[in-house]
Amino acid sequence: MSKPWEFIAQCLRAELADYGALLHLFENQQRSLFERNPDAVLNFATEIEVQVRSVADSRGRREQAVAEFATENGVSPASSLRSMLPLIENDARPLIEALISEVNLLLHRVRRTSRHNHTMLSRAVEMHQDTLQQLRPQAFTKTYSPAGRLAVSIGSTPGTLRAAG
Repeated sequence: MSKPWEFIAQCLRAELADYGALLHLFENQQRSLFERNPDAVLNFATEIEVQVRSVADSRGRREQAVAEFATENGVSPASSLRSMLPLIENDARPLIEALISEVNLLLHRVRRTSRHNHTMLSRAVEMHQDTLQQLRPQAFTKTYSPAGRLAVSIGSTPGTLRAAG
């Protein structure tokens, strides 16, 4: 019979692998941004969405395993795994602690890289809009939202060239 902490360790490993795959996708997307390859950026965005769902599933399985372990040991199911380390065998604690630390570290790296990519994509869109506004200022309307943010919308102005016929 396996020990309860072994399933938790397995769940942590799966979550770690999923976060690693997500970080890899974000790094590849970032590389594509630097290479100015919009098709690759878009493809990575789709892959990232799929991987985010996989991470959520892994995290849910781990949280469920931890909640069941807590219940079996008479602890609140909302307790953190780190707070339940004394309930795990002495020999297994370093492994569980290392896996928890690695998952947290990778989660922070994923968040940082995601924010960085989001900022770069936002700046690229802003630059593109600025360029288009300079080329065709009559095609854009600036308004303010109720929250006070500036919104730019594309008007439906007719094209400057028309076919005669």
